[in-house]
Order: sequence, then structure tokens, then C-alpha cells
Amino acid sequence: MEIPAPHQTTLKSTPLSFENTAIAFRHADNADLKRAYWLFKIINLNFLVKIGPPLTNFAFRIGLPIKPIVKATIFKQFCGGETIAECEPAIRNLQSGNVGTILDYSVEGENEEAVFDETRDQIIATIKRAKGDAAIPLTVFKVTGVGSFELLEKADAGLTFSAEEEIAWQRVFDRVDLICKTAFDLDVPVMIDAEETWIQRTIDLLALNMMRQYNQKKLIVYNTYQLYRHDKLVSLQADYADALKEGFLLGAKLVRGAYMEKENRRAVEKGYPTLIQPNKAATDRDYDLAVRFCVKNIDRIAFVAGTHNEQSCKLLADLLNEHQIGHNHPHVYFSQLLGMSDNLSFNLSHAGYNVAKYVPFGPVKAVLPYLFRRAQENTAIAGQTSRELGLISKEKKRRRI
Repeated sequence: MEIPAPHQTTLKSTPLSFENTAIAFRHADNADLKRAYWLFKIINLNFLVKIGPPLTNFAFRIGLPIKPIVKATIFKQFCGGETIAECEPAIRNLQSGNVGTILDYSVEGENEEAVFDETRDQIIATIKRAKGDAAIPLTVFKVTGVGSFELLEKADAGLTFSAEEEIAWQRVFDRVDLICKTAFDLDVPVMIDAEETWIQRTIDLLALNMMRQYNQKKLIVYNTYQLYRHDKLVSLQADYADALKEGFLLGAKLVRGAYMEKENRRAVEKGYPTLIQPNKAATDRDYDLAVRFCVKNIDRIAFVAGTHNEQSCKLLADLLNEHQIGHNHPHVYFSQLLGMSDNLSFNLSHAGYNVAKYVPFGPVKAVLPYLFRRAQENTAIAGQTSRELGLISKEKKRRRI
């Protein structure tokens, strides 16, 4: 099971604290810190987050020259650049703090075969860029980046494809397979992101098929488990049982989830029971149980704890100590998003743990849906923006700027 790791395996390292802002922001100069401060102040105003997307989209539609403003503010905070080459400074900046990069081509909502092929090629380019570079230990893609949402929805519902749809579906499968085969050939792990519940069963089946093919002897393909779904802890355990029985290794990215409001709204509209947990406490419970399950079975599971939750990060760090597992064991990664929760990422890395940040990239206009979702998630997560602001303010005070 070979996963690139930036450190040699050790048990003893620097004590872990998430309050050390000198470490958390040492990669950011004063201008970066001031920009982040004002950006999170604006995000904290829910009104601006709600009206920002339609206003920005309208401005782009009528040709107003707002791209430089977007690129210098929210894009710069949460994205690495428009191309892989533009991401190089972000990659090196993160690497200076022993934090890895996960290049994420974040173009969303397209529906043309030529665009799906272009997205496949961009994803493969990230895998090729990652080969042999410990600064990019993991790669990622979304199935809806390489195939039609409507086609996935039809497959999930068990509806019969037309002859034309059968051909389109084969193209989707072939794109996913080529991405995973490239990752296998170049020995670069690749994560398949989770999406909406009404296409997720199909994505899960695709991911498991890729694991059966490419995870026989080394850990290449990861599936994503959204623990804000009440069925996903059981799903993780069932997939592990299948992996044991069939002799492949399980790759798992653990997240809470990103589509809660949309999921609950659709369940009400369609009149079916929601798959979302009844409350945050239930989500937190299942997330932490999933972390415990993966640690317990670490010989056959490699996992990425994708979380901005301090308690879950602390739990995983404590579990590794409790089980005498090296802080930088190659089967365990912490992960956060670029521009958020630097107090977690850089303090975890400073204490010797494997950490990698999602670094989205793509054309500014095409990445806008991703950017607006990030801003909305910050306001939706209780206390997230206030926490970011408080830490940035603390560091500004420490630097006297």
C-alpha cells in the first residue's frame, strides 16, 4: 500500500495546538492577512453572500470588467490560479509549511461532451503534475465533471437508457477509468468526490469498481463518504467488508457534506424521507465513529479526514497516539480547503501529521459556482466565519498591523 507521504513515520513530535496563529499564518504576508480579514468580514454579512452571486453573474453576462476584482479577492483567497502553472506559487507556499496540495479542477455545471473531455484531460494533467512530487500527495475529481448530471440521475433511478444514452454512459465510464488507470500507472492516489444523493449510488458503484481494479496491491482510488447522511457509516463498513472479502484495499475520504439545504429541500418537494441526519450532533457522532473505524482497520484502509472541525481533528490526532500509530502514517491524511482553517492545517503539519489542502483552479468565470458555495458554506457553518476572523485578528494584533 503505497501512498506518498512528506515525512518519515514518527510517533513523537511537536505538541498540537490550534491556537498558535504564528504557525497558522506564517505562510501569509501582511497583505495576504489584511485581504483575508476584509474578505471574511464581507462573507460574515449574509446579505452580501446572498446577493453577491446573482450580481456577479449579471455583471459577467453584460460584459462589465469585474474579472480583475474577483481574481484579486475571493478567487485569490480560495483558488490557486486559472491553470496548473498559475498554481505553482500556492503549491510552494503550502509546501514551505509542510502542507501538501490537492489540485482540484473546479469547473462545474457543464453539459457538453467536448467539455467533459477537456475536464478529463485537465484531471489527468494534475495526476501527471503530481507524479513523484511529495508536495502533491493526492489528486481528486468529480464524476459530474466528466459526465452529464442528467445521465447519472437516470442511472441512479434505474431507468432504461436509450441507444444514444448507452453510448454517452460508456464515454463516462471510459473517462473515469482512464483517470484511475493513469493514477495507477503513475502511482498517484486519486479521490472521487461525493455529490448529491440522487446520483451518489451510481458514483459509489463506479468508485468501488475502480477500487476492485486498481486497489489490489496499492492504494490508488478513494471514494468519499458524506457523514451528514444517516446511511453512510453503514455504507463505509459494508464497503470495507466487501474489500476484505474480495481482496482489495479501501480508500476513504471522510467529510461531513456539502449539499444539506439542497438535499432537504428536494426531499420535501419530492415527498420522500431525507437521507440527511436529524441534527448536527448525529453528524458529528457518525463522523467520529467513521474516523475510529478507519483507525481501527488502518492496515486495510487508507483515509483522508476532510474536516474543518477542530474536535474531529483532535480526536484523530489523539487516536493515532492512543494506537501508537505514527503521526505521518501514509494511510492517514488531514485535509482542509485553501484559504480556510489554516490554524488546523499548519498546526497539524507542524506537529508532524500528514496534511493536504484542496487547491481549486480553473477559469475565473467557470469557477464562480465553486467560489460562491464556499462563501455560503462559511456562513452556514455555525461560528466558522467568526472563528476565522478571530484568528486573523489575533495574528494581526501579534504582528501589530
